[in-house]
Amino acid sequence: MPSALIVIDAQVDFCPGGRLAVEGGDEIIAPINDLMADYDAVVLTQDWHPDDHSSFADNHAEAAPFSTVEMPYGPQVLWPRHCVIGSPGAEFHPALAVDVADLVIRKGFRPEIDSYSAFFENDHQTRTGLEGYLRERGVTALDFVGLAHDFCVAWSAMDAAKLGFAVRVIEEATRAIDLDGSRAAAQEKMRAAGVTLI
Repeated sequence: MPSALIVIDAQVDFCPGGRLAVEGGDEIIAPINDLMADYDAVVLTQDWHPDDHSSFADNHAEAAPFSTVEMPYGPQVLWPRHCVIGSPGAEFHPALAVDVADLVIRKGFRPEIDSYSAFFENDHQTRTGLEGYLRERGVTALDFVGLAHDFCVAWSAMDAAKLGFAVRVIEEATRAIDLDGSRAAAQEKMRAAGVTLI
């Protein structure tokens, strides 16, 4: 069964010292590199936000980072400014084997809508094009790694399962933000969606 490794947002801003650092985020880079040779395709996703992105807390008057607001597409966590287009923080972690990748998908570049999933914007309708690429390649099995386990990894994995792919999350090659128990909640939702956690 042709398989792909989907590496979610292994970027400087999500690693220690970054603007939205995930604890231990840099620890998964070497394990991810080691996995790449085992797959028919390797896809990297890259958070890629304009300055005026609606998910940035500082673009909302008096809004605190990690608070939640209602957007036309549903609830939205307001994040510290991160992965701004062209900024050092938006770059891939310098140790990531970027040259091995077959495809880079940039997401979150529309100012009015966030994009956790590698397949859809947060409205669950606007597609990134990743599904079509994988279908064209004949890929049917997907393994997910990267940052952060409880947001972009989880949303991507659940969308992949809904689209009919065989989906696994390699948990030792992910790290979580764990916002108010979000890691455990994401694990439960992924299992319910048919995602295998290994």
